[in-house]
Amino acid sequence: MKVLELKDQSPQEITVKIKDYTFEEFVEVVRSFHGFEAVGILIGGFMVDEAYRHLPRGPLFDALCETPKCLPDAIQLLTPCTIGNGWLTVFNIGRYAFTLYDKETGDGVRIFLDPAKLDPFPEIKAWFFKLKPKKEQDLARLLYEAKTAGTSICGIQHVRVPHKLRDKQHQNEFAICPRCKESYPVSDGESCLACSGEEIYEQVPPDISGEQV
Repeated sequence: MKVLELKDQSPQEITVKIKDYTFEEFVEVVRSFHGFEAVGILIGGFMVDEAYRHLPRGPLFDALCETPKCLPDAIQLLTPCTIGNGWLTVFNIGRYAFTLYDKETGDGVRIFLDPAKLDPFPEIKAWFFKLKPKKEQDLARLLYEAKTAGTSICGIQHVRVPHKLRDKQHQNEFAICPRCKESYPVSDGESCLACSGEEIYEQVPPDISGEQV
């Protein structure tokens, strides 16, 4: 995949970092992890960087993300919090924001992409508000604006995550579902959620020709 050149329109070279990466290095990390230079992850990287500037050193932090799109990838790339280890929870309320908070007290910082700060960055604004079809977006310009904007388009709030969202339920007991014969958490009831009406797929008959689909 061809590496895109940033359209640097400034007479001076812009030098910025996202945590331990230069901007260009993080572009490569995102490309390798996500498959392409997702501007949402790049902006999310600056948001994570901003969060760390306001967090005390020492405590272990969990993450609460308010969107499943792009931002969780930035959190997983730049913090110890992942969906797999249970330290990152995605609570989809549709806002481009997340909170890093103390596991014990719930105290933390919430970082959000502030729409009021996007006017100087028209390509980011068009991307964020879906004002252009994806095929019409200028990716090189998006990268340049993301690099130039940095953390300046972030909003920050000091918050406390309530206990009900911090209390993670551990699934310690499993059983065999009487219908599908697969294992499931006993806390889900007398059968697994799929067999209780939460089916997430439709079964199709096998390809009797033996050919790979």
